Amino acid sequence: MIVGAGGHGREVLDIVEAVNAVRPAWRFLGFLDDGTPDADRLARRGAVHLGDTAMLRDLDADYVVGIGDGDTRRRVAEAAGDRAAAVLVHPLASCGADVELAPGVMVAAGARITTNVRIGRHTHVNCNALVSHDCRLGEFVTLSPGVLVNGTVTLDDGVLLGTGAIVTPGRTVGRGTWVGAGAVVVDDLPAGVVATGVPARVRRER
Repeated sequence: MIVGAGGHGREVLDIVEAVNAVRPAWRFLGFLDDGTPDADRLARRGAVHLGDTAMLRDLDADYVVGIGDGDTRRRVAEAAGDRAAAVLVHPLASCGADVELAPGVMVAAGARITTNVRIGRHTHVNCNALVSHDCRLGEFVTLSPGVLVNGTVTLDDGVLLGTGAIVTPGRTVGRGTWVGAGAVVVDDLPAGVVATGVPARVRRER
């Protein structure tokens, strides 16, 4: 089951369907969502809204959180307790040797993860993002489409990199920091800030 029936959740369903097209691995039960999902869009996918996230502890199934916001993914994972979280890697993504993906990780189409990379729980690597050698990504990190993370980078828990952002080699981005779309990180960034621009500069605290 996928938690979150919005656009990102339906993109996660794309990954499930692509995996099953290569080798059947998952039986998709439906979506959990606390809101009111668009019934027509779900029907066009042959999907159903099972109910709200309170059902997460009751249903006997693996889950993945199809929500773009890392803080919300954290809250869902905490509510899920020790329930198993799936790892989803699109067949059109690539992972090199010595790569570790923790439970709940999602890797979308076109993403590239090279070698000696560790990615923490419920981190999302979106379409066409690159994670290069010897990187460490924490839990609940979000790499938006087209992000480039160069070698030996550390992204602490809850970091968000906006679309097309670049992190240059050896940099560290602190816990919970958001980096704007198209920004280029050339220096370490502290925890809990918003940074934008080329080069990226801290604009405010989160």
